[in-house]
Order: sequence, then C-alpha cells, then structure tokens
Amino acid sequence: MHISLSTGSLFTLPLHKVCELSSQAGFDGVELIINQDFQKVNPAKLVASLQEITTIHSIHAPFMPLDGWGGPADSLRICIELAAERSIPLVNFHPPSWMGFEVGFWRWFYSVHDFQKEIGRDGQVIVTIENMPWVGKFKINPHILSNTQRMIDFINEHNLFMTFDCTHMGSGKANFINDFYLCYESGRIRNIHFSDYGHGREHLLPGHGILPLTRFLNHLRSTDYQSTVTLELDPSELPKAEAVILESLKEILAFLRKETGKDNDRVRAFDQRFQSVPVKGA
Repeated sequence: MHISLSTGSLFTLPLHKVCELSSQAGFDGVELIINQDFQKVNPAKLVASLQEITTIHSIHAPFMPLDGWGGPADSLRICIELAAERSIPLVNFHPPSWMGFEVGFWRWFYSVHDFQKEIGRDGQVIVTIENMPWVGKFKINPHILSNTQRMIDFINEHNLFMTFDCTHMGSGKANFINDFYLCYESGRIRNIHFSDYGHGREHLLPGHGILPLTRFLNHLRSTDYQSTVTLELDPSELPKAEAVILESLKEILAFLRKETGKDNDRVRAFDQRFQSVPVKGA
C-alpha cells in the first residue's frame, strides 16, 4: 500500500516545495492536482521536473477552468495524455455537477461506454471518479451519482474505477464505513482520499472532526486493499512555518503507517498471547 500526499494540502506553496516536503517527510509520493501553475507552461516538462523530486502516483484533473485546458471532458483527456507520457498510473476526476449546469459534460459522461478503453487508452492509465460532498445548511450534494449504490452501478456498467473520499462521504453520514464496504466490494476502489470532517468543514486533520478514522483504517487493514491512500488536507490545517509543516507531516504519516500496517496486527496478536500466559508464582 502506498501512502501519498495530495499537493492540494499545501497549495499555498510552490509545487516543487510541496514535493520536497512530501519526500522529506517520507511519503511514498504525491497526488498532483492540476491547478493554475499549469496554465501557459509545458505540462510535461513541469511534471518531469516534479518527478525528479518524488514519485507522482496520481493526477487529479482540474476542478476549475484553466486557460488552455478546455472544459471538464477536454481537461480529463489532457490529463490522461500527460499521465501516459510521464508514466503516471492513475487520473482522478469529479463527476458532473447538476447544480453547476454542466450539461455538456453530463451528456459526454453518459456517452462513454468503457472509460478504461475509450478514455484510459485501453487500460494504460487507470481512470477514477470521486464521490462528492454534501454541502450547505440543507446538506445538498450538487453532483450526480451522490447515492452510493447508483455510483457503484454506474462504475460497474461503464468500467470506471473509484477514488473513495472519506471526508466527502462523511459529510453526508458520519458513520461512512458501511458505504466504504459497499464500494470496496465492487472491486473498483483504486485510491482513497483520507481526511476528517466536522461541523461543515472538509479535509480536516484526523481527530479534528467527527469521523471514525482510526476505526476506518483498522477496517482497511483487514482488507486486501493494496492501492494508494492519499492524505488530502485543507492547508489551514497545517502550520505556516515549513519546519513545523514537515514535523506535522511526519507525525501524520507515522499514524497512517501504524494504523494501516499489516505488521501491526501481528504485534497486537503477539501481545495478546503474551498477556494470556500465566506467570509462575503469581
């Protein structure tokens, strides 16, 4: 299992600095969010320079308009081409927004019969869709496929993989683990976005919200999941000073490795057996 850092967690810093901090903290790599830094530059050259610092495990397609990238469908295709050129295995994107009147994107989305074949270059690049959050006072999800079972049915029918976002699922239901298992049992999860949620705020540090994240990681450890877990935080959750950011990232990574490590199960089992052995003379 790879543990990755979303570059969006530190989007206030230059991309090269984010990659450096990720590498220094010990993450296995990053998920690269395509943002304003990719306007009016050669994307492949920029990505290549970042890959000299750390591994890029995935690309997150733009979720806002960028000069030269076209609409959502066009930008997704450009991301796929970029991933194929730079040997990046996965590209993630958001589903169409009904509230944002993304009608053209919606029609295109449903016109694709096989995402891995038609969009992912016949399986060369894994294409994943992300579950989206419930927002506002009335907890409305502004994107299509907000119902978990409908999402699963769609990705099965259209050969689309999934990025499971904990904070997004938790924004609609604090006990999101049952929904995780529904998605996991589909065999379609290839990436997990990990962060907390609480009081209307997304992408919080573990423990700053209300989600049962340690229990979730314990459940995850008991599965056969071998793909990527991506830490995706709001930058306001991290300190301002780079040295303190680095120490914070190291601490969070240690927590993730401890709670997802298979060795942890063996240690606990040994401890339980040891404690059950009667002590002579006691």
